[in-house]
Amino acid sequence: MIRHTVLFKFKADFPEADLAAWRDGLDRMEGNIPGLLKLTHGADVLRQDRPFDYAIVADFNAEEDLEVYATHPLHEPLKKYSLPNSEQIIAVDFLLQPTDD
Repeated sequence: MIRHTVLFKFKADFPEADLAAWRDGLDRMEGNIPGLLKLTHGADVLRQDRPFDYAIVADFNAEEDLEVYATHPLHEPLKKYSLPNSEQIIAVDFLLQPTDD
């Protein structure tokens, strides 16, 4: 399984309506993009001296599923909100090790 993790540092003037539309779009993705097993997201609630404001964590079975997600019609429109309203975006994709349950 591959875990896709993205952190966002928003610009101070990110319009609240655009942020709400972006979050709503994130909520619509799980269950509607092939290969996307789970998507969670949320704002940093502790607001301590941390450089990032928001995180997205998405799980996929295979690298090919992540490629489908990256260009999916539910994902593409969200970039018009996040890209111009972010100072910095970082991502990491890593393999989840199976657990012995």
